[in-house]
Amino acid sequence: MTAEHATLLTFPCRFAIKAMGPAKRGLEAVVVEIVSRHAAGVDETALSVRESRGGNWIAVTLTFEAHSKPQLDAIYRELSAHELVAWAL
Repeated sequence: MTAEHATLLTFPCRFAIKAMGPAKRGLEAVVVEIVSRHAAGVDETALSVRESRGGNWIAVTLTFEAHSKPQLDAIYRELSAHELVAWAL
């Protein structure tokens, strides 16, 4: 296994990806749209949103079926590059 594909995950697996950004700006739709481009059959009911104590930020978590580390890397790259995403975990 090359260093590029090294991971502790066994694919396919259920994977929860989280993105954080400003509240009330449509981040939920952005996360679903980006993950759906890279993973078939994304279930929007597997989406959860948590608001910060002050209400200025939200954390959006979407659980989906991941098939490879390159797939996850592509999702993280696209999420991190989006203007509404402050952090992706």
